[in-house]
This record gives sequence, C-alpha cells and structure tokens, in this order.
Amino acid sequence: MVRSKRRQELSRLSFKLWDFTGTALLNFFMFLFILLYLSPLPFMIIASLTPSDQFLDRNAPILPSDRETFHYEGRDLIVYNVPMEDGEKHLALYKASRQSSEFIDPENPEAGLITWQGNWRALKAIYHFKPTLENYNEFLGLTRLPLLFKNTIIVAIISEIGVLFSSIAVAYGFSRFRIPGVQYIFFLLIATIMIPSNITLVPTYFLYSGHVLNWIGTWLPLIVPHFFGSAILIFLLRQNFKSIPRDLDEAAMLDGAGPLRILISVILPQSIPVVTTVALLHFFYIWNETRNASLYLSISPNLQTVSFGIQRTQSFFFTPEALMVGATVVMVIPVIVLFLSQRFFMQDMVVTQIEK
Repeated sequence: MVRSKRRQELSRLSFKLWDFTGTALLNFFMFLFILLYLSPLPFMIIASLTPSDQFLDRNAPILPSDRETFHYEGRDLIVYNVPMEDGEKHLALYKASRQSSEFIDPENPEAGLITWQGNWRALKAIYHFKPTLENYNEFLGLTRLPLLFKNTIIVAIISEIGVLFSSIAVAYGFSRFRIPGVQYIFFLLIATIMIPSNITLVPTYFLYSGHVLNWIGTWLPLIVPHFFGSAILIFLLRQNFKSIPRDLDEAAMLDGAGPLRILISVILPQSIPVVTTVALLHFFYIWNETRNASLYLSISPNLQTVSFGIQRTQSFFFTPEALMVGATVVMVIPVIVLFLSQRFFMQDMVVTQIEK
C-alpha cells in the first residue's frame, strides 16, 4: 500500500511537472512567433521617423538620428569621426577629395584646416538620436488625406448598412425558417466563397462599365454589391443565430411577436458580439480595399479612398520614408478601431457548431 501510494504521488508530480514544462514551452514558442510576426511594425514606425538623408548613408545608425553639423564660413559642414595619430577626433569635412581631404576642428576652428590622408567616404558621420515628423508633414502636404478619409468613411458606412441588413436577413432565414432544400441552398452559398475573385473581375467590370451600367468613376461599384450580402458574413451570423435556443422564439410567438419582431427583440440583442465582429470585418475590408478602387475610381481623384489614394501618391514619390509613412497612416486607424471595440470582438461567437 505504501509503495502504491508513493507511485501515485510520483506519477502525479511527474504529470504536473510535464504539464508545467509543456505549457511553458508552448507559451515561449507562441511568444517568439508573435514577436517575429510583429517585427516589421517597429521597423516601419522607425523608418517613418527617419530623415531622408539618413537612408543615403550606409554607416548611419538604425534609429532615427540627425547628423551633427558645424557652421563654418556660411556652410553647414558634416562632422565625421576621423582617426588621427593621437586618437579619433570629431572633425567637420571642409573639402573632400579621393586621396586627401581637409577638415576643420569644431572645438578649435582658429587652428585652421587639417589635412587628412585617406578616403573620406569610409568615415562614419556623427549622429544624435532625433526622430523627425518632417516625413509626415511632407506626405500630408502631398496627399489630400482629409478628403481620402472622408470618402472612405462614406463608402464604409453606406456599404456597412447594406451588408448588415442583407446578411442578417439571409442568415436569419437560414437559421430559423424551414425552407425546402435550405441546406443545399446554404451549401451553394458557402461554395461561392471558393470562387476566386479574379474570375469575376472581367464580367463585373464589363457590367459596371459604359457597356451596361456606366458606373465608372462613381462609388456605386464599391457600394451596391454589398447590399446583396456576403457569404462569409452570412455564415458567421447563421452559426451564431442557430446557437440561440428556439424556446425564446416560441415564447415571443406566444406573446404575439412576428418573425421581424423576434429578430429585432430576441435574436439581435443576444448577437451583439457577432454583429460587431461582422461590422469590423467589413470595415477592415473597405479600409484596405485597393483593387476595385483603382479600377473604378482612378479617373475620379475627388472620390478615391484612402488605401488607393495613398498607394497612388507613393507611386509618384517612391522613397523609403514615404512608403513607411503611408503604411503607418493606413494601419493606424484599423488598430485604433479594433482597440476600442475589442470588448465585443469575437465575444461568444460560434463559428464551428452546425446544429444546436
């Protein structure tokens, strides 16, 4: 008996130790994965705060910094770290040459010019940490960002209303009404998710162009299709609606509520998390949508959305700092929206349960 108890205690201890070690290793690898996944983000922010001259210097530090200069005879001379016989000194380059260059000592300019033998390009300039917002000022001056934000918000709100009304109505019908062959219709709807968007690109462009509807140069191609619902959003809503007990519907029917009243008073109040998730997913899609905007709004600069407008501006001013500034501006709004609504995002949403 004593031996068996000791064996049980040892097995429990080994199991707890293994459970702790396995959990710690899993959390460690997950942390490394998240760190690697998010590693481009700090680089993007650092690059957007870096002066353009720093990108041209291969010896420049990684962090945004400002080159030290010395004003001499009406000129701003760049200060370099120059190796001398008595040690390294910080000297300002006065006249550059391949074989020998002339420097001036910022601490003792009265001593005159100092001749240094060697290639000045191999010297490292002196930098001081100093992030700058000039890249943002220049980018905002070249991009009509308030107009782009306004256009994107208008398109997002109108299409949001359309996709929510249509998707909620279709998902409610799939989850609550007994329609002949409803499962096959639902499977057919889900099958449309697997159709690549490149296949429908040419037919939809022909439909929206001057051959049929003449919607080129307007917001209609970006708004109207969403009033017919989205298969992915319908699937998410339908799965959540099916998880709500039907007893609540029957209780509402006894009180004289019709299908529309049940949807508004019973289903939707319990589905706020999934409705919020669907609204956020659609907002992120509209915010990052570039292809349709480039197809239908390229001839209307005053109607362009933020993602396409910023990408178009970056194509004219293709510099590292401009690319990083534009990417930062595009990413910051979705992050803020997700942070403010994270309490509802994906809360109590059922996405895998088929029957309840």
